[in-house]
Amino acid sequence: MGIRVTEARRGMVIRHQGELYQITRYDHVTPGNWRAIHHLNLRNLKTGRQKDVRMSTSDVIEPMFVEAKPCQYLYQDANGHVFMDSESFDQFHLSAEVLDETLHYVVEGDSVEVVYVEGEPLNVQLPTSVTLEIAEAEEAIKGDTVSNLQKNATLVTGYVLKVPLHIKPGERIRVNTETGEFLGRATD
Repeated sequence: MGIRVTEARRGMVIRHQGELYQITRYDHVTPGNWRAIHHLNLRNLKTGRQKDVRMSTSDVIEPMFVEAKPCQYLYQDANGHVFMDSESFDQFHLSAEVLDETLHYVVEGDSVEVVYVEGEPLNVQLPTSVTLEIAEAEEAIKGDTVSNLQKNATLVTGYVLKVPLHIKPGERIRVNTETGEFLGRATD
């Protein structure tokens, strides 16, 4: 059973042309006195490929029931990234193409929520922020006292982001998983 495209929301999983997609962006556009157009940016949950779709208000989409289960990220091997279901202890692979930028915020041994559709694990659902350790950071130049200056820092995952000058290697920081931006020092 489908719903009208006007009820689409970012993050929703739908079946489109026989494939499973997650809506990564949804825009409702009304150009002048023309009919409304709905722009959906979709990410294929099996291949990770992006696709833009334009629909009219009367079009119908098929939402899918999504279940999130607690899992643990174990390691990477030749077939992809290995996760383990925390309840059944079943192990499964997810490809790097599907995980995409998720790998910037996940370290081996981390507990994560894995999205299942029709009993099949498809992707990792990240919280809005995560706490990670700084592996490397550029040295601050002595005398720089302007409060909004930033430098590059590399997280233990290999992701590089901008942080304030006072952040040093070994410190734990909070990072926004949607924007990849520094949020502050971790308090835990």
